[in-house]
Formats: sequence, structure tokens, C-alpha cells
Amino acid sequence: MGKILGIKVQNYGSLKDVKMGKLFSDQSGDELGNMVAIIGPSGNGKSTLADAFGFISECISSDGVTGWVSHNGVGYYQLFCQGSEEPIHFEIYYKENSSSRPITYELTIAKDESDRPYVKEERLRQRRPGQKRGWPLSFLNLVDGKGYAFEGKDSGQNEDGSVVGEGEKVNVELADTRKLGIVTLGAMKQYSRIELFLGFLRSWYLCYFTPDAARQLQTAAPAQHLNRTGSNLNNVAQYMYRENPAEFKKILADIQTKIPNITKIEPVKLQNGQMVLEFWQNGFDEPFFSQRMSDGTLKLFAYYLLLHERNPRQLVFVEEPENGLYHQYMAKLAIEMKNSVGSGYGKQLFVTTHSPFFVNALSPEEVWVLEKQEDGFSMAKQASSYEFVKELANEGAMVGDLWYSEYFG
Repeated sequence: MGKILGIKVQNYGSLKDVKMGKLFSDQSGDELGNMVAIIGPSGNGKSTLADAFGFISECISSDGVTGWVSHNGVGYYQLFCQGSEEPIHFEIYYKENSSSRPITYELTIAKDESDRPYVKEERLRQRRPGQKRGWPLSFLNLVDGKGYAFEGKDSGQNEDGSVVGEGEKVNVELADTRKLGIVTLGAMKQYSRIELFLGFLRSWYLCYFTPDAARQLQTAAPAQHLNRTGSNLNNVAQYMYRENPAEFKKILADIQTKIPNITKIEPVKLQNGQMVLEFWQNGFDEPFFSQRMSDGTLKLFAYYLLLHERNPRQLVFVEEPENGLYHQYMAKLAIEMKNSVGSGYGKQLFVTTHSPFFVNALSPEEVWVLEKQEDGFSMAKQASSYEFVKELANEGAMVGDLWYSEYFG
């Protein structure tokens, strides 16, 4: 459970100061919903925003801050805003459920004397139960790897240094400032709030589906979740079939109605125990395995399978789902995504897109525009904040059509 109510990214690539939603440091915005679409011309920072989410996610790996750099083959200097000496800073305003108290996570990445990134500051804070006003208490505060953390669920430290609550304050010193404190401390039960937030970050899923990867036949090992490229698609099908064959067949029956020209999808178990999928197409008497299916069919199937996960990741980020897909499919896919995330705290979906057909299925509140400013850096603006857009949408105009017609963005 849980979702982001707001996020701020500073000095990361072309994102010098981007704010989306409601933040502890800026309460003026509306909370982000479960469906968040990011639009804008090429080169305006959409991929950089996706990279920022990926960077945060990668930081909790065993490689720490250097994980994103080593896995993506970029130089350290490319992480920071060009011409800026300021450190990278993230602020995440997060809530576990409708009745829980929001948590603010702040992460600052700076350069050391060798121009390598390290964790300069890391902080978690939250108000006490029943406290609706005033400054929240810090229950994790590290600077250059040194500071404190609080055990328990309610205690913390005020800005003046006074301690509130009964949980024990523990002095902390990390051995490696390239790794996050929440990873070390979140592995210990006594730091229950840190553990909870770390579990939320670990549930993030950055999606980079590629049809060629989905065609690969991997070992006969069931997998609960799709990997980033979708190369384990058949393994996930095997897992879902093993856990509940009847339910999985219902899922396939539902998915097949949403993919054009497909009349039936069936799981087939090979002699080595591996699961493959058969796709039955209109006009053919024999089925095709996934290796023979078109790029568009495989991508659609992978997206719909992602939406039907039994234990969904809490935050999913999808980049440009329209690539390789016929434009008429996009509105239906957007509707399915909206239906999948619902209105609770079970799943949140971020999507970057160039497709007005996808955006037509969304409300102005669900759409954010990244715009380049005169200084070359990007800012984010909610579609509903543009003049006349909300009123026109209320009168029946589609948001994607308004965007295509340059009413905004």
C-alpha cells in the first residue's frame, strides 16, 4: 500500500526545479492521483523525469548511488544540472493509506573532492498521531553518513533538538556514504517506519518493454513479476498459471478481448516444465507462439498482463507506451490503466506519452506538462491550471484534443 502525494526534483539533468503535486515544503499543490500522465515535446525532460525515478529506485540496490551510473553507462557529471554547483535534491511526500500520516523523504546527492556522487543528506519526518499542525518530527536525519534514527512508530526530534515520544534515539554512522541509510536501517525491525518506506521504494517498477526481449525463451522458472524489458513474460505466465490456473485463464480470456484480431490465448506447458503462450488469430487454423507475434500485439499483451498482477507493484512508471502501437489502441489502454489503479492506495501509475489519443481518456487533473523555460531547464505544470482547459473539459472537450490543438502545452 502507499502512493506519492507529491515529488520535487532539483538539479537532476535538465530538471533544475520540478515540482509535482503536494509537498511538505509546498502545500499549495493538489495531491497527485493514482494516474499521472506526463506530456510535452521531445527534449523537454520526460525521459529525464523517468530517469530520476529510476535513479532513486537504483540507489536502494547494493551498489548504492553508483548503481544507476554503472547500470546505465553515464558519467557522473551527467547526473547534475549543467553549469550548476548545487547538489541533486529529491523530496517525496508519501502516504501509506487514507488514515495514515504523510511521510516526507528528502535525499541530497552531492559531489566529493573527486567529483563522484555521494549521499550528502538523508531525512525522514512525520507528524505525531493527532498532530495536524506544526513542524513534523525527524525520525531519520543523516548528514555525510552521520546522525540519528528513532526506533518505534511515533517518536522523533524537533527542529530545536528536543526529543518527543518514547522511542529510543540511536546515533548512526554509516561506513559507506554512497549507500542510503534507509537501506541499512530499513533491514532492522526496530526501525519500523523506515522499513515500511523502504518496502514502498522497493516496490517501484520502471517499465521498458521491448518486443524482442519478450520473444526470448528463458529457463523454466516461474516469476511473480515482469522484469523491466518483459523478457520473462512466459515465466510470469507460468507463475500465474501455477498459483491459480482457473483465475489465470479468466485473465487471458479478458485480455484477448482487448487485443485486436486475437480470438484466444492459451497457456501451454512444455515437457521441460516451461510455459509458453499460444495466440490464436483471426483467419488462421493454427496458433502462434509469442515468438511469432507482432511487436504491437506483444506490447499490448505485456501491458495488460502487468495490469493484472496478483500482487501489484505500488508505483509503476511506463515510458511512451504508444511506441509501436496503432494509435486507435491508445485510448482503450489508458482506460484500462485508469481502471487498474482505481482510487485507493494499492497502485499508482506514471506514464510519459506523446499520444493525444492516450491523453483523451484522462482528466486535466491527471495530466502534467513539462515545458522548457528560457534558461533551458524544465518545469512541470498541471493541465488543469491552464486557462480555459478545465472549463472546456467540463463541457465535453477531450484533453488530448485540446493539447493537440495547442490550447495548452
